[in-house]
Amino acid sequence: MSRPYYIFTNGRIRRKENTVYIENENGDKKAIPIEDIDTIHIFGELDLNTKLLNFLAQQGKTVHIYNYYGFYAGSFMPRDRNVSGELTVHQVEHYLNPEARFFLAFCFIEGAIFHMLRNLREYNGTNEFQMKIKGELANASEAKTINELMGCEGRAKDIYYQAFNIILKDDFSIEKRQKRPPSNPVNALISFANSMIYSTVLSEIYHTQLNPTISYLHEPRERRYSLSLDIAEIFKPLIADSIIFKLVNNNMIKLEDFEEDVNYCYMNESGRKKFLKEFDQKISTTIKHRKLKRNVSYRTLIRLECYKLIKHFIGDELYSPFKAWW
Repeated sequence: MSRPYYIFTNGRIRRKENTVYIENENGDKKAIPIEDIDTIHIFGELDLNTKLLNFLAQQGKTVHIYNYYGFYAGSFMPRDRNVSGELTVHQVEHYLNPEARFFLAFCFIEGAIFHMLRNLREYNGTNEFQMKIKGELANASEAKTINELMGCEGRAKDIYYQAFNIILKDDFSIEKRQKRPPSNPVNALISFANSMIYSTVLSEIYHTQLNPTISYLHEPRERRYSLSLDIAEIFKPLIADSIIFKLVNNNMIKLEDFEEDVNYCYMNESGRKKFLKEFDQKISTTIKHRKLKRNVSYRTLIRLECYKLIKHFIGDELYSPFKAWW
């Protein structure tokens, strides 16, 4: 069964027959059969060549690259083999139609807030935060524009992150959400976790006929796959935040797993490895799907969300955001 591979070593990566070889600075090699690879995430400084990229493209394997601080920098996406002009036309039509776009934008916010509230219900002392977030969901249902929706979502997130100070251990606190750059360990954790959700969603979109640049909640822009941002909103609280709570509250990650400069904080290699170990386990965890009547992984749930959007675009089934039922 194929799975994501996370590479932290510095060195080089090459193809030999049907195997990917990773060689570190000391000359040590690790061989990975191509059929074992789903996606490659590169955190180290690696030399690679076009022979490898052509091979990965032939096999339909995506590569995500992260910068020195562990944040998403870009992706190598093989030539799209699942193209559908008809579906792209439908995606664009739903973007250009204000009512159709607003419907999808609200759905993404609804799914995100559902999972925020689901997380908070697990912890004592969060009732006040839950009520305020429910109020923002009610405001969103009365909104008339995308900007108003984004405002409701932004306020709901601010309230949600304030609750982290009740959920997390004393050493980990957050005054406010700061992204560029993260200013403390909690912000660094959230940013890194969100990067992993974004790149994972992008990989799942690649395996469908969806165009990742046409989005509805987030405005489509140059140099970003904004549909990944839309879908990621649903899964960030469900997957990323639950991992953060587990790592911090079970003493699995500590302050020494972070590096701080002036007004900047990021996870070091040991912290990233700890997070990614839990992340890999989480997205591989299976649950019994109540509609499909079979076990599916969290990663598959993301792919299924893409298929639900496709059905919506072609008029087969009205889209409804994923909401965890367990």
